[in-house]
Amino acid sequence: MEMERAEEKELSSTFLVEEWNGSSSTKLSRTAILNATPTSFSLHRSGSRFNEVWRRVLSAFVPEGFPSSVTPDYVPFQTWDTLQGLSTYIRMMLSTQALLGAIGVGEKSATVIGATFQWFLRDFSGMLGGILFTFYQGSNLDSNAKMWRLVADLMNDIGMLMDLVSPLFPSAFVVIVCLGSLSRSFTGVASGATRAALTQHFSLQNNAADISAKEGSQETMATMIGMIFGMLLARITMGHPLVIWLCFLSLTMFHMYANYRAVRCLCLTTLNGERASILLQHFKETGQVLSPQRVSRMEHVLPVWTCSWSLEAAKLLHKRVHLGVRVSSLDHREIWDLLGSANSYHKEVKYLLMERKGIINVVIHKHSTAADNLQSFIHALVMANLVDRTQLLHAESQQWMDKHYEIFIAKLQVAGWKTERLLCSSIIWRANWVDYEMAMEFATQNGVSEEPRNDKKVRLIEF
Repeated sequence: MEMERAEEKELSSTFLVEEWNGSSSTKLSRTAILNATPTSFSLHRSGSRFNEVWRRVLSAFVPEGFPSSVTPDYVPFQTWDTLQGLSTYIRMMLSTQALLGAIGVGEKSATVIGATFQWFLRDFSGMLGGILFTFYQGSNLDSNAKMWRLVADLMNDIGMLMDLVSPLFPSAFVVIVCLGSLSRSFTGVASGATRAALTQHFSLQNNAADISAKEGSQETMATMIGMIFGMLLARITMGHPLVIWLCFLSLTMFHMYANYRAVRCLCLTTLNGERASILLQHFKETGQVLSPQRVSRMEHVLPVWTCSWSLEAAKLLHKRVHLGVRVSSLDHREIWDLLGSANSYHKEVKYLLMERKGIINVVIHKHSTAADNLQSFIHALVMANLVDRTQLLHAESQQWMDKHYEIFIAKLQVAGWKTERLLCSSIIWRANWVDYEMAMEFATQNGVSEEPRNDKKVRLIEF
């Protein structure tokens, strides 16, 4: 009887402990099972030592919780992005070798101060170009991340090509090198901005910082491999300019192809002008909303000038919408047309629409939100679609918005689209419109002697 009680006590004192590895609850792997009793202890490991080492190495290059912590298009994009980066670093060794030779490295007649001055001009022009490019396009890069990603790498190709060409024209060496540095400066700004936008897209568990850090590890590894192959290629091709050009051009063609495949893999779920136009046109025709995968295959990723001749590109309505128009740029007749549209719905929405030569101009209210901006753009797309069909643009477009807009937004959300905001160029011009009584009060407070006219109930005040 006592022995049975002892055995029962021992059984009740047996503990089973499982060891799991992984920082995400959705991606854990069991690594060991421990059995412990007062008199014995056993440990059984799951998997091989090689698998454990491989997991640790892999954790330095992929985000925690991979693959459930990132979007499905992360792997194909990173694969092609790594391949294009590898080709870039190999070509960089060839272009740098040519550039250093042109500066005078290895020549007895070359002076340190001369080489230093030339290198300074090269870096200075690149810094200046980066500032200018940010000034003109810095706020517009995330709205067309795919296109600017391609443009950034194309400018980098042009910059390296100029470095390779520079020794062939000694009299214009400094000018060519500075132009090459200027071209690469655009690459740095555009690539950095689009990378930030894509990182946010890939993040599914608020792990954008981790994704960015692991992308840095991947790029470092690609750089190291590219430097090794680049040095070997530079050594082999030394003294053979024809072979150097053949290798450089072949790698450039592969680089452009890999970049195109990389951006084609992306399946962005945010709304920009083109994606909103594609979705709205399909919804008006079928009453259904396309999935992000379908739209990603339909949208253009090449620069606008390469597809401006295409009939499909001409059908896109977003090219006929100007968002955030400056009120003072309108003439007298257009102002009164705008006031007439304000009379009809200015209390309900935070924007005004006006058609001018087939273009829908959108005046944004100074208190408009991101949701108001999205609604104004969709409304402008609806009106642009009616320009050639009816003269009652405001009435029919407003009727469509009242009947279908909320349904359209709801279906977008169900299909996986993010409808919180519209990715577009920065809206820097806004306006405020008030009714007759408010205009009188505003004029009194600001010392304006001219009174609003009685035949119009709305007055525009630009900010």
